Amino acid sequence: QVQLVESGGGLVQPGGSLRLSCAASGRRISIYTMAWYRQAAGKQRELVATISSDDITDYADSVKGRFTISRDIAKNTMYLQMNSLKPEDTAVYHCNARWTVFSYWGQGTQVTVSS
Repeated sequence: QVQLVESGGGLVQPGGSLRLSCAASGRRISIYTMAWYRQAAGKQRELVATISSDDITDYADSVKGRFTISRDIAKNTMYLQMNSLKPEDTAVYHCNARWTVFSYWGQGTQVTVSS
């Protein structure tokens, strides 16, 4: 069992930056494929970025060049550095940990990009 807790969301102006954190407990995250998803109001959940157990990263086209996913194994925490934020990045951001048939979710953190 893995418990995930996101933090770092908030209100930011367009062009600004935020760093989200996903703190894991219960299991070490080193074996998991970790990911960030987001869901805007009235829209389907969207995969934003993934990082594999081998630290291979992948991004949605909409965030490439602006967002960076990373993890600190020692702190058992995953991060999402978000730069050059746009109003369309507004959503609830959730972290996910996946290994074989097991999949765990955090409760989400709200990111609002608005002037």
